[in-house]
Amino acid sequence: MISQHMQNSNKQAAETIPDLYERHAKVWDTSRGKTLFERSWLDRFTALISQGGSILDIGCGSGEPISRYFIESGHAVTGIDSSPSLIDMCRTRFPNSDWHVADMRRLSLCRSFDGLIAWDSFFHLPFEDQRRMFPLFRTHSKPGAALMFTSGPAHGEAMGVFVGEPLYHGSLSPDEYRALLTEHDFTVVAHKAEDPACGNHTVWLAQYQ
Repeated sequence: MISQHMQNSNKQAAETIPDLYERHAKVWDTSRGKTLFERSWLDRFTALISQGGSILDIGCGSGEPISRYFIESGHAVTGIDSSPSLIDMCRTRFPNSDWHVADMRRLSLCRSFDGLIAWDSFFHLPFEDQRRMFPLFRTHSKPGAALMFTSGPAHGEAMGVFVGEPLYHGSLSPDEYRALLTEHDFTVVAHKAEDPACGNHTVWLAQYQ
């Protein structure tokens, strides 16, 4: 059983994520590899989106390399991130795209998109916040929209380290993700737990009906 002290510690670590990335934005941008080890999954994602279709990158970071890949593939990209410094980098690098400083938990763009991606971002949210994201995914999805996100392989919490500080990760169970997707009218297209061809990422790809 997880102690109350550990639960409180994990919750506190989760709440500091936006501040952590803001304070270390340049370090994150430098340390984030620019090679697309995710490309096979990005290709599967864009295969569900019409040429030039709109993509919402949720937790876009500095726009490198994933948003760049979409932009260079001809898609209209809108990106959100909680870090003003990272969004400034996006605006400098890709001035013709649409960038917003925003907390994904309060996402309200009054628009819908052909594709939504939350790669290595959604999994920083605690369990309840993750559950609350699925109505927001649906609200921002056009009919037939693709949705892709990464998670952990099983229900639980894990603590990483970034610049010597705790970095929270949370995951629901695969069964709960499937249930939430179904409840909000998404069909699972592909799922792979700890994909060895993608840096052991656990990936979900779904489509809004």
